Amino acid sequence: MSIRILATAIAAVVASFVPAPAEAQEPKAATPQAIAAEPSKKGYVEVGGINYYYEIRGEGEPLLLLHGGLGSVDMFAPIMPALTQHRQVIGVDLQGHGRTSLGKRPFSLEAMGADMGKIVSELGYGQVDVLGYSMGGGVGLQMAAQSPEKVRRLVIASAPFAKNGFFPEMIPQQEAVSGAMAEMMKETPMFISYKAVAPDVSEFPRLLDAMGDLMRRDYDFSDAVARLTMPVMLVFGDSDMIRPEHIVEFYHKLGGGLKDAGWMRENMPKNRLAILPDLTHYEAFASPALVPTVLPFLDGKSNAPNWAEQVKK
Repeated sequence: MSIRILATAIAAVVASFVPAPAEAQEPKAATPQAIAAEPSKKGYVEVGGINYYYEIRGEGEPLLLLHGGLGSVDMFAPIMPALTQHRQVIGVDLQGHGRTSLGKRPFSLEAMGADMGKIVSELGYGQVDVLGYSMGGGVGLQMAAQSPEKVRRLVIASAPFAKNGFFPEMIPQQEAVSGAMAEMMKETPMFISYKAVAPDVSEFPRLLDAMGDLMRRDYDFSDAVARLTMPVMLVFGDSDMIRPEHIVEFYHKLGGGLKDAGWMRENMPKNRLAILPDLTHYEAFASPALVPTVLPFLDGKSNAPNWAEQVKK
């Protein structure tokens, strides 16, 4: 593989799943209140032959937080304080990521989704809300489709329901990802953050191979979308790597955007769509706009004003 193709493949995997450089994730005005509390509980749960790392922060209704590929729960550090002010956050490092070992099982969003359902039960939760970003969004979709009784509300951020949801020029770049990229990534924030917590740093090339295998597979999770029974919110950046046409199709599959909701909201669907302005795929997960966008939905509330109540008789 040429250096040019290798470099393009690195860009593709970064574009697909991983956090922006650390300096871009730092809050602009850090205060003592903006520092996330230390986990009240952390440890490992073995499910499906994978020893998953988890940590629990904050108090309130439980929210399962699922990160993007080549990241970990740590990638949500910029928004974690805002989340834990309102919720008990259960962060899980997905297979082969962060503190969770790779194991011998091939990567599968379906298998990881099934694992998440078992993990929340093992941790003593009957039902949780779920917020998944990018690859974590795909895992959350599979969890909710397979175990709908365990998911009260679902937020899918920056994730398509099918492979063709990505801009077409991204797909061959994603498919070029392999362990051959590992040496070139030694100075990237992806490897540096992985090295800081991974149980076996030498597994990084094998992780890249597994990610490449995952991204080379064709998929269409329309059937899984059709099985979703809980309220679902889709969140994308207005300059995301997901095609706008695919975003609309995803929302249509959820019953949204099919007709006018009516001035009394009589035709309002239960599902929601948010397009966050001035954001790319690589920034949406850390944006300060994400938490206030999703929390009302997760709480089952609406901040919408009522025109009739504003008019004096």
